[in-house]
Amino acid sequence: MQIPAVTDAIELSCDVLVIGGGTAGTMAALTAAEQGRDVLLLEKAHVRHSGALAMGMDGVNNAVIPGRAEPDDYVAEITRANDGIVDQSTVRQTATRGFSMVRRLESYGVKFEKDEHGEYAVRQVHRSGSYVLPMPEGKDVKKVLYRQLRRREMRERIRIENRVMPVRVLTAEGRAVGAVGFNTRTGEFVTVRAGAVILATGACGRLGLPASGYLYGTYENPTNAGDGYAMAYHAGAELTGIECFQINPLMKDYNGPACAYVANPFGGYQVNRHGERFVDSDYWSGQMMSEFAAELDSDRGPVYLKLSHLPEESISALEGILHSTERPTRGTFHANRGHDYRTHDVEMHISEIGLCGGHSASGVRVDEHARTTVPGLYAAGDLACVPHNYMIGAFVFGDLAGADASRFSAYEGELPAAQVREAHDLVYRPLRHPDGPPQPQVEYKLRRFVNDYVAPPKSGARLSLAVDHFERMRGEIDGMGAKTPHELMRCAEVSFIRDCAEMAARSSLARTESRWGLYHERTDHPQRDDDGWLHHLDLRKSPSGAMEFTARPVEPYLVPVEEFTPVGGAARHLGEVHPQNVATAGERDLAPVGSGARAGADTPRGASAASHSPRILELLSLADDEPELPLLRPFLSDPDPAVRRAAVATLTETVPAGTGPALAETLADPDPGVRAAAAASLLELVEVLPPDRDLSRGLHTALAHEDALIRATALDVLRALRLGGEAAYARALSDPAIEVRIASVRALVSVGALDAIARAGADPAREVRVTVARGLESPEALAPLLHDTDVLVRAAALTTLATAGCPAPYDETALDALAAPSWQVRAGAAAALGAAAPARAVPALAKALGDPNADVRKAAVLALLEHATSEEARAALATGVLDPDADVRAYAARAAAPA
Repeated sequence: MQIPAVTDAIELSCDVLVIGGGTAGTMAALTAAEQGRDVLLLEKAHVRHSGALAMGMDGVNNAVIPGRAEPDDYVAEITRANDGIVDQSTVRQTATRGFSMVRRLESYGVKFEKDEHGEYAVRQVHRSGSYVLPMPEGKDVKKVLYRQLRRREMRERIRIENRVMPVRVLTAEGRAVGAVGFNTRTGEFVTVRAGAVILATGACGRLGLPASGYLYGTYENPTNAGDGYAMAYHAGAELTGIECFQINPLMKDYNGPACAYVANPFGGYQVNRHGERFVDSDYWSGQMMSEFAAELDSDRGPVYLKLSHLPEESISALEGILHSTERPTRGTFHANRGHDYRTHDVEMHISEIGLCGGHSASGVRVDEHARTTVPGLYAAGDLACVPHNYMIGAFVFGDLAGADASRFSAYEGELPAAQVREAHDLVYRPLRHPDGPPQPQVEYKLRRFVNDYVAPPKSGARLSLAVDHFERMRGEIDGMGAKTPHELMRCAEVSFIRDCAEMAARSSLARTESRWGLYHERTDHPQRDDDGWLHHLDLRKSPSGAMEFTARPVEPYLVPVEEFTPVGGAARHLGEVHPQNVATAGERDLAPVGSGARAGADTPRGASAASHSPRILELLSLADDEPELPLLRPFLSDPDPAVRRAAVATLTETVPAGTGPALAETLADPDPGVRAAAAASLLELVEVLPPDRDLSRGLHTALAHEDALIRATALDVLRALRLGGEAAYARALSDPAIEVRIASVRALVSVGALDAIARAGADPAREVRVTVARGLESPEALAPLLHDTDVLVRAAALTTLATAGCPAPYDETALDALAAPSWQVRAGAAAALGAAAPARAVPALAKALGDPNADVRKAAVLALLEHATSEEARAALATGVLDPDADVRAYAARAAAPA
């Protein structure tokens, strides 16, 4: 291709420029448009399927739901997890605004798990509180957001330019005024003038090299190459916490998480090769990764996610989540190895390093409005340094950025010519020597240096060698060759990775202590130094082009945390951080000295078969114009099932008026794939469908369908939309399909039909009786199930007593069950005694702390915490801190923790 002239640039203009069409960027664009601003959204891929959220999300890690968690508790916990180095004003935004964001996402059609009463089914995974909100059908989150962007009123305000990759933010008059980039398909040069710029380009996931050696086999989204980190740095913004790496536990030989977060509520957990839980710290922190790495490297390794002990229904539910929403290839990976969760636990390993604010604390410095230190420039999502912000935090800060950026209107001055020329040279330099070293080879070498010299455990000498290598590689990166626009994109990404690698190495050199567990473990400075380093470490590009640092004291907390006492005060300017002399091993003129003694896979439900019908192309062309239902009707009745399935997908994406009744009608389609697609769409859209009469009629008709999937779906949607009644739900209790009877019980729970639910307690299927046990609300109703022949039913009934109450004589039943041969029953009994009278419960629970099963001991500790006002209970808990199981120790220690 030919290099375009600088003067041939395509110039675009907007009030608010959003760079990155993922989680935070989409929300920023929507909010700015709702404020009446003209928005330009640039995405180097395609917004429909870009960003880390593109494949969906299995749950929210930080949902502060009223009644289940308190914002101040969340802020305190994140402060502890990040070893005190936080700006609490930013974390508090996520804590206080997260619930309204959950509700906003629901109004868009995003689904969060709820119980039969319509309450959010928040789970406790972190030991400190209940923050995890599952999203069993979260695979469609990005599709829902894209649907919002394509609404007519949004399209009038939001211009989307796909395949345009910005490489530099432009600044003038002391503020951000636009950006420069190019089209990754045509190679055209693009400039943008804007009133404000929002960076939402995600983490730097392509920093370290995965153990597999594959450049794109990273834990984080590999398209996130640190673009925003580099653009913010070169625009003069401060970055902070870059020495605090993201490192995660993941599946061995697979670039995805083992998903203990998902498995934990089902009863899964991390163990060493002996089956022992070993993680003492909570799951938020880098200290957990230190414990993980130590166990992995010891004779107790390897490390596993233990699932093989779980009942079939739990494993089936996990497979439904992990093999679809989390990673669609995961099931294939296990199948190709001949592994099954029923017979094999999941071997775990450690990911490569990356930079990520949302999962650790490394990113662009922002305040509580998502403003960076450059006026008019904002950052949101994993790019912004708001520790452990996760998905909800990305949405919250995208919203904050969009709202605050709406104060600006399009910049009318001249764009800075020198900056535009510099960006042009960065983009097109590889075309000047097309036969230069190819990007994959240069990138592999660069990231291998990251692994060799920057990944923990760190030392001053290795970090100094890293700086030397990264400086030298500037020339090698300048010499890369490219021949196509796609190759230009990859070459630009390598320059971003190099910038991030140098930031990571120099920042790690500057912080002369160890902190955040494995994230910043320095062998030459092994201790944490709160006196000298309870500081943010900020870096910026100086006027001379050097990387300089400032140690900024942590501001006094809004929420006190006993372990840390920030005092504020003046910042400490460090200037440039120079590497150590590593040209020679020791002094050149000294003879070597002895060291002496050292100190110690099936096709997804409803998937479309291949079809070459021209009707599908016609349908796809209609979809971009937001067609009304009458235009889609002919496709829903097309003779080709593939066309009908495509019509259902289009209907789901565009949601014109009448979508609900149309999908309900399609539940009667003669093709099972079309029916399944309509059922999945109804469940996906249930939060946004109006509960009208036509939809109700169609769903009630579907209750008589011969397909059990359709009957179960109809029950679930009727329940969610409050369109059904006890009579219709109760009739389904005699359905021949277990999944329909389970849906019937859940529906009956939602309308409080306790008599009908109790009758279902005699169902021949264990799964149904377990659902009944979980749905009943009084000890009297639970009584028959407390003596059920199946151990899992009895365990579920006993566990429900913990919330329903455990008065006499049910406390006697629980006491007897503590001697049951099944550990599940004993664990349920211990849970139940948490609601019994202390005089009866505490002595038995103290004895249960000696149970051979760790899950029983954990349940006993949690129950004793309910009786913590009792001196006998506190004495028992004091013995629990010596338990061999890490979970038991951690929960027992909470009795001694400050309120």
